[in-house]
Formats: sequence, C-alpha cells, structure tokens
Amino acid sequence: MSRRCELTGKGALVGHTVSHSNIKTKRRFLPNLVNVTLQSDALGRGVRLRICANALKSVDHRGGLDAFLMKAGDADLSPRALLLKKQIVKKLAAPAAAS
Repeated sequence: MSRRCELTGKGALVGHTVSHSNIKTKRRFLPNLVNVTLQSDALGRGVRLRICANALKSVDHRGGLDAFLMKAGDADLSPRALLLKKQIVKKLAAPAAAS
C-alpha cells in the first residue's frame, strides 16, 4: 500500500534533518494518512478511503465527499476515487435525464 492520499495525491517528501553542528541526514516527510469511511449522499452508502488529515478537513469544508469529488481534478485522484467520481456523476445525471 503506497503512502499516498487517495483524494489529494499528497505523498512522501524527501528532505534533511539538520543537526546543531549542521550535519545533514536524509529523511522522509510522510503524509498524515488515516483510514476513514465517508458517506456518499448520491450513492447512498459509505466509502472506505485512505486519505490525509488535510483532505479530511477539505472534504468537510466543501460539503461532503460528493462535492469534493465533483470539484477535484482527475490528475490528483487515485483510480478508486476516479471510479467513485464517475459513479457519482452517472447517478446525479440519471434523474436530470429522466425529467
């Protein structure tokens, strides 16, 4: 399992730990990933995702998983999140086409 957020694409970064004597040692900065179950209003079910805490705040700020995915670019989303986005778009387009 990669250390990458499924919604924002945020991954590990590389940098240095700098000691008092200015010795630089390589290290990795890992994203704060959490396993969460988010509710999709359009699909009517919960979706398990591995996202960073920052993305969790963004989902809440935008008004839920559906709104976040509709606004998110396809390049940042994981294949699972892209599939979810397509399902939501299809589900939201179905009632509009029926009326």
